[in-house]
Amino acid sequence: MRNQVGGLMALVVLIVPLTGIAAPPLHENNPSLQDVQVLTAEQLVDAVLARNAGLQGLTAAADAANYRIEPAGALDDPMLTYAGAPKTAGGPRGFQERVELSQSLPWPGKLGLREDVARARAEGEEQSLADGRLTLKATTKSLFAEWAYIHRTLQIKHAHRDLLTELRSVAETQYASGRGRQQDVLQAEVELARIDADIVTHQRRRREVQAMINGLLNRSPQSPLPPPASPPTPTEPPSLVALQEIALEEHPELRRIQARIAEADARHGLAEKDYFPDFKLSAGYNTLWEDADKQWMVGVSINLPFDFSGKRSATQNAAKAEVTRHQWQLTDREAQLLARLEQGRAQVQETREIVAIHRQRLVPLAEESLNAAVADYRAGQGSFLSVIDAERQQLRTQDNLARAHADYLRALAALEQTAGQPLANSRSHATQMNRALTGTAGQPPEQE
Repeated sequence: MRNQVGGLMALVVLIVPLTGIAAPPLHENNPSLQDVQVLTAEQLVDAVLARNAGLQGLTAAADAANYRIEPAGALDDPMLTYAGAPKTAGGPRGFQERVELSQSLPWPGKLGLREDVARARAEGEEQSLADGRLTLKATTKSLFAEWAYIHRTLQIKHAHRDLLTELRSVAETQYASGRGRQQDVLQAEVELARIDADIVTHQRRRREVQAMINGLLNRSPQSPLPPPASPPTPTEPPSLVALQEIALEEHPELRRIQARIAEADARHGLAEKDYFPDFKLSAGYNTLWEDADKQWMVGVSINLPFDFSGKRSATQNAAKAEVTRHQWQLTDREAQLLARLEQGRAQVQETREIVAIHRQRLVPLAEESLNAAVADYRAGQGSFLSVIDAERQQLRTQDNLARAHADYLRALAALEQTAGQPLANSRSHATQMNRALTGTAGQPPEQE
C-alpha cells in the first residue's frame, strides 16, 4: 500500500510541476465538483482536465505552435533604405540622397516548406497535449481507485471494530458466568487496539491521497473532496487485436513521432532547396547622378549557393539522418506499445479474475467461517481464539477484495493510456453499483 501511494505521489510530482507558477490557483468552488454528493472517476477526470495547471501549460504551447504556422510561410518584411551625402548640403544641386525599396524572394517552394515545418511542429505539440491528457487521465483514475479503496477499507475496519466490540461483550458475559476465560476478554481488547491503529494509519493515507488529488485540481491540499461512488463492476477488456488497431492508429505518442518525421522531411526538402539561389528585387531613386535618366534604378540580386565548404551537403545529410532517426524511433515505439498492450490486458484480466474469486468464493467462505466460530463460542463449544482467527481472516479477505478492485481500476486506467483512448465500456458502467466490495450485508457506514 505504501509503495503504491508513493508511486502515485511521484507521478503526480512529475505531472503538476507548474501548479504553483504556471497559473494562479483557481477558486476553491470548482463548478465541476459543486454539489456533488458522491464522486465518480469520470467527474474527477473532467474536473482535473479543466483545472490542472500543467495541462494548461501544454495547451498554451500547442496554441503558440499553431500561431507560428502562418508567419513561417510569409515573406520577409520589405526593406526601405535611405542614404544622404552630407557634404552636398548647401551645394549648387542641393542635398544629394538615395532612396531604395527592396524585397527578398526565396526560391520557389521554400516558403511552403518552411510552413510545412511549422505545421508539423504544431501537430507534434498537439499530440504532446493529447499524450499529456492521457497521462493525466490515467493518474487521476489511479488516484480515484486509491480514494475508493481507502474509503472502503475504513468502512470495513469500522464494521469489524463494531463486531469486535460485540465479541468483547460476549467474552465478558461468558467470563462473568464462569464459562469463559479472562484471556478471551484481554484478547478482544488487543484486537480492538490493533484495528484502532489500522484506522489511524488509513486516515493518514486518506489525507495523503486527498492532497495528491487536490494537487491535480490546482487546489489547496486540505480542500474537501466528495466521497467516492461505487466503482464499476469489472468487465472483460476488448480483444488484443482491437486494442492494437486502436493504438497503432490513434495513439498520440505515435502520432507525435509521425509529426516529427513530417517535420524532418520538410527540413530535408529545405536543405535540397538551399542549393538554389534566393532573390532580392529593388527599386530606388538616386540624386547623386546628374543625368535624370540615371537617377531611377531597378535591380535584382541573388546569392551564389556554392558548396565549396560542404556546408549545404552536410546540412542535407543531417536532415536525412533525422528522418531515419525518427522512423526507427516510430518502429521502436510501435513494438513497445504492442508489448505494453499485451501486458496491460493481461493485468486487467488477472485483477478481474481475482475480484471474481474473492466475490464468489473467498468472501462468502470467510463470512461462513466467522459465523460458525461465533455460534460455537456462544454455545460453549469453541474457543475464543478460533473466533478471533476467523474475524482476522474475514477482515483480511474483505480488504483484499477492496484492494483487488482498486488494482483492477488502476490496471484498466493503464490499459486505456496504452491504447490511447478510453475503452468502450468504461464509461457505460461507471455508475453501476459495485456489490463486489460488499463483504457482509448491512454493514454500517464509516464513523469518524
